[in-house]
Amino acid sequence: KEQVVALFSEVQGWAAVERARAQGKGIVFLTGHLGNWELAGAYVAGRGVAFDAIARRMGNPLFDAYLTRTRLRLGMNIVPDSEAVRRVPRTLRAGGAVAFLADQSGLNLASTFVPFFDRPAKTPRGPAVFALRFGAPVVMGTATHLPGGRFKMQFEAIELPRSGDLERDVDALLASYSRALERHVRAAPEQYFWQHRRWKRQPDDTPPELRDPTL
Repeated sequence: KEQVVALFSEVQGWAAVERARAQGKGIVFLTGHLGNWELAGAYVAGRGVAFDAIARRMGNPLFDAYLTRTRLRLGMNIVPDSEAVRRVPRTLRAGGAVAFLADQSGLNLASTFVPFFDRPAKTPRGPAVFALRFGAPVVMGTATHLPGGRFKMQFEAIELPRSGDLERDVDALLASYSRALERHVRAAPEQYFWQHRRWKRQPDDTPPELRDPTL
C-alpha cells in the first residue's frame, strides 16, 4: 500500500474525504473510466479508508480471479454488482464506504438521462439513490497520469440535493456528478479510456443533433 501511495506526486482535495468520514454516515465514492481508476481505488485504501468496490465480473474467470485477488491485497473489498442492492445498505448503515464506476448503464440497470458533453447520457441511478436514502456524503475521485510515470489524485465533494422529491434529487445529483466528470475529462481527454457508447440510447424526444454522434 505504501508503494501505491508513493506513486502519487500530487493530491488535491483529500480534505473532502476526511470531512465525509467525520459525518459518520458512510461515503459513496464515484468515479469514471478516466486515467487509472484501479489505482485511484488502491490509493484510497492505501490511505486507510476501507471500502466496498461494486464491480461487474470479468468474462474471463481466470482474469477475474487475478483481478479480485489484486484488489483485495491492496485493501479493496469486491462486491459483485448483482449483490449491490443487498450489500450497499448494510455497509452504509455501518458507516462504511462504497465505490462505483458510474459512467455506464446496462440494459437491466435502473438509469436516468443527464447531460454529458451536452448530450443526454444514460446514467445508473443506484449510487445516487443509496446516497440520498442514507444521507451518505458523495465524493468523486480521479487518478490521472502525469509525465514521468507519476499520478495526480483529485477529490471533490458532490453536494446532496435536498428538495424532498427523491426522483428529482437523484437526477440532480447525477447531473452534478456528470458535470464534474466532464470537467475532469476535458482536462485530460486522452485519458478517458472508454469505448462504451454513452449516447447510444436516448429519450424519444431527443433531437437528431443531440443523439449518438457515431451514428
